Amino acid sequence: MPLSEQEQRLLDEMERHLMRNDADVVSADRGATALSYRNVVYGSVIVLLGIAGLVVGVATSLIVIGVIAFVVMVGGVVLAFTPARGAAAAATDRPTPSGARKPADARSSESFMDRMNERWDRRNGER
Repeated sequence: MPLSEQEQRLLDEMERHLMRNDADVVSADRGATALSYRNVVYGSVIVLLGIAGLVVGVATSLIVIGVIAFVVMVGGVVLAFTPARGAAAAATDRPTPSGARKPADARSSESFMDRMNERWDRRNGER
């Protein structure tokens, strides 16, 4: 069901307020978790080698080879999910979104909440 014009305006105003006052929440470090394709490929190859070693360990009934192969597989998964080296540095150097700034004073957020409460009361009072 589409939003009414009033609801769309209210949603737009809330988004603008969030971008203006809570820029640190909106621009959370998403880049710090960016995976490296190189790490994913190397990790996948290591996991495949670990699976092969596990199969060899089970086929020869040597538990030591199976345990080592399992540790190699875990290491491959860790490597595959390790973020790229430059991702954390790039995320901290990223500029803030345009128009995003800290609130000048706390009264602006109180007045916003007061307006939202008044609109809510009006909406419920009309029904």
